[in-house]
Amino acid sequence: MAQTSSMKLLGARNMTCIVERMEWNNKMDLIAYGTEKGEVIIQRLNWQKIVTFPTPGEDVRVRSLSWQMDETLLAVGYSNGKVALLDAESETIISGLIYEDDIKKVYFSKAINSQETLGTYTCNAKDKHRKFLPKLQPLTNIDPCLKTLDQKSFPKGSPCFLVVIMRSGKVHLLLLGALQAGSIDLTQHVLHPEQFDVYDVRLNGDFNAIYALLRDGQQLKMLHFHNQVLQECMAPMLELATHCAHILETKNYINDTQQCLTEAWETVQLEMDNKLTKYANAQPYGLISAHFMELHVFGFATFEVEEFLFDTLSEKGFKKIANSVDLSLSNLQGLVFKQLNAASVNMIYFLNTIAGFGRMSHFFESLISPEMANEAMRACGAFVLKVHEMQKTIDTLVYDMKLFHAWMIFTILRLSHQEIPDDLVLTEEENIALADFLCSMEPEIEDRSDEEDESEADLLSETPPPTRNKFNLERVGQYFENAQLTQPYTKDPSQLWEQMVAENECLNHCNLFVPHDKQLSLVQQRDKMFNAIDAVFHKPTESISGSFKLASAVLCADLPPMEPGEALEDRDFVTCSYYVNENTKCDMLALTISWQEAMILEVSRAGDCLLRCTKIQLQPGIFTPALHEDFYHLRFVDLQFYNESALSMLAQTTTSAPGIRPHSYFIQFSLAAARNQSTQHQMGTLVKLKEATVTHSIHDVADGVAFKGLDGVCEMLAVSGSRKVATVLSDRKRKMTIFEMEVEEEEDDTEMSQASFLEISKESVLAGAGDGEKTET
Repeated sequence: MAQTSSMKLLGARNMTCIVERMEWNNKMDLIAYGTEKGEVIIQRLNWQKIVTFPTPGEDVRVRSLSWQMDETLLAVGYSNGKVALLDAESETIISGLIYEDDIKKVYFSKAINSQETLGTYTCNAKDKHRKFLPKLQPLTNIDPCLKTLDQKSFPKGSPCFLVVIMRSGKVHLLLLGALQAGSIDLTQHVLHPEQFDVYDVRLNGDFNAIYALLRDGQQLKMLHFHNQVLQECMAPMLELATHCAHILETKNYINDTQQCLTEAWETVQLEMDNKLTKYANAQPYGLISAHFMELHVFGFATFEVEEFLFDTLSEKGFKKIANSVDLSLSNLQGLVFKQLNAASVNMIYFLNTIAGFGRMSHFFESLISPEMANEAMRACGAFVLKVHEMQKTIDTLVYDMKLFHAWMIFTILRLSHQEIPDDLVLTEEENIALADFLCSMEPEIEDRSDEEDESEADLLSETPPPTRNKFNLERVGQYFENAQLTQPYTKDPSQLWEQMVAENECLNHCNLFVPHDKQLSLVQQRDKMFNAIDAVFHKPTESISGSFKLASAVLCADLPPMEPGEALEDRDFVTCSYYVNENTKCDMLALTISWQEAMILEVSRAGDCLLRCTKIQLQPGIFTPALHEDFYHLRFVDLQFYNESALSMLAQTTTSAPGIRPHSYFIQFSLAAARNQSTQHQMGTLVKLKEATVTHSIHDVADGVAFKGLDGVCEMLAVSGSRKVATVLSDRKRKMTIFEMEVEEEEDDTEMSQASFLEISKESVLAGAGDGEKTET
């Protein structure tokens, strides 16, 4: 392992904001940091800013950042309970989750090796839907402001878990960031819930257990929970999570299409409101339909209609309105026929696959309820029928509007004694359809019953006149409202299936047929389908959540009591880091148990249930040789695993002498050298480490520690062993300093050369001069 003396300063920069969180990407030269304004900024090693994601709300803070392993996907946890998945490559927000509590931490687990977890279940159907389903068309051609993801697959990169830790003690597991794969409430497993705080919760390397580091009264505990469902159903869960991600993708696409439909419909109404509807609203109810019918049947125009046609409108003006309305209706037709219909077919495909999984009870019994899957299929089929119903309604409106526009132009030309083209002459069938359209513009008001009493008659007499249909547009507009249809779809006498269902009521109650509720709007039918889909994924959450069993409780240290209204950081300092060591098949946890003491735990996953513990302190021991004065007054600030063999720590002097500025030290601690000082314990129901371990001074570990003095008072640390970089924050979290680690070792092909680092330093100087930020190299 390279010592800290091989660290090389790449550059330092005074940031224009306060940095509250920072995290290095595991593979690429990208670092993400959150500001005090709630923004998330991603930049390169050469200080080049890639993208800035704005805050999701006012007074929202960034609680946690986590990169997906070897990918450009970043998980961000906010103080308002929101978890966002951000893609640095496409500079877009992939998805967002909303919780009701403050976020403590979010992180991606290591990648799931499906070859190790498949067991007896095999399936080669990954993304097979692309062979059978056409690619959904982007919506940007309809609304340029609507930014879509071009239908990227939701589960990006290697499969993994997204773990969300709430300050209340609730922990949520999401497979592929989509499937709710269980949750646990840690407050149900502590003795003193009134003095509780959670520091970290980690998924183990085999994905069948979790470690929870928490405060229980005055004790610092690590609880180990085993989960049998996670152990036995990992491969089926991956299949279900993949389809769940595709379903979420399709749900988002349907919602975006619904937004485009609403905007296109508002455009139609706006074009009609400019002239035609404004004139209709100025006339008493019933006259506009009567005047147009008189003009159509007898060819006679009243003075009001003639004034409207020649003074308010004109041939060119009406043609312009007609073209705009036709274009908007054409966009509406395309959205329903192409986008919405294709999305509903995709949803049918994925739900049908999940229903098929439900019949494989040997693998999916704990994850899928066949009854819920079939009910979701029926709800999706009802949505498809509603889409077809609305499509026919729109087609009818388009046909009627084209007839109305042609007749209006024909009438204007005839009354002005101009030559009429042959294509404007309507056939007998078209004249009958136009007459029906004009009659339906203002339907007759139903007569009130004479048996009503006087009070009810007086109340009804004050009822405002009925709302106009605005040239029969409400027959389509009612589908976009969250209310039942006021003008239900009329039965088509040519449809034999509708006639058969009307004659046999038993078909309406048969689960083998999809119900067609003609009273619901498109919005109501969509919400009903989404609720049925959400019910399908309740069972995996319930099965996995109920399978968490407390296997062991490890008592790490004693903590001072919590006083009412007192901040925890004023009494105790607990921070931790986690690492999965694949070479030795163990889970590693490093944590501080006080301002001067830390503990490294290694839990074996090989089946021997061994726990190795190394307890260290910053103060010199009784046999430690004389040291520099600063080393007698150090306290921990931060720590992180650099890799499986080294632990990086940030320390700070605590001398209170006047006029002396505190110093900060970067410490690289060798875990291999410290294993000689560790103790071994058997994992059981209760393990008391504080009584069975001995604290060793970090200065007494031979060839295991190296110190690097830093400039300024440093408060935060971010390291990456794969990138061989370390970043520290100083000067009240405004100065970021980046070091290159292990510079004496041979550089890999994927690493940057020394010359490139010099170029980066030069570029950082120029960049700092350009954007007003001070750069030091």
